Amino acid sequence: MIPQLRALTEGADHVDVKTVEGDVTLREFLAGFISYEPGWIRLLYRVRAGFVRLLGMRQDELPSARGLRPGDIPFAPGEKLAFFTVEEAEEDRYFVAGASESHLTAWLAVVAGPGGRFDVVTVVKYHRWTGPVYFNVIRPFHHLVVTAMARAGAGYGSALT
Repeated sequence: MIPQLRALTEGADHVDVKTVEGDVTLREFLAGFISYEPGWIRLLYRVRAGFVRLLGMRQDELPSARGLRPGDIPFAPGEKLAFFTVEEAEEDRYFVAGASESHLTAWLAVVAGPGGRFDVVTVVKYHRWTGPVYFNVIRPFHHLVVTAMARAGAGYGSALT
């Protein structure tokens, strides 16, 4: 495990890992993962907007990453990738980015392993009572969305040809 990820998972309220395999680079994987925006995911995000308003929170517009190319993936700390901010990344090894809201902070990590293996790690830490309420409601959808995005990342390029 990379040191940054070990530190993030200590004291985390939720950690999950999705593993996929693909014949792509880490940059290609991330481009396919982040730019995967089918209608059903955009619909879920709109439903989420109503739910967070019920909890007294606000939601910013979902930044579109459609058409993102591997060369567009930022690897420098502080740079933005959709609504995530890069925390640490190393070419062809791993990528760690986070997003913080009033109710929780979430991190996305992608670790490239041997044989085209990609571990997509989600780490969540709650800030207030709304954190676990929010996350436990969206958790089943989170698993569907991240799994679909990981498959899209592993298949990057196959949809482009």
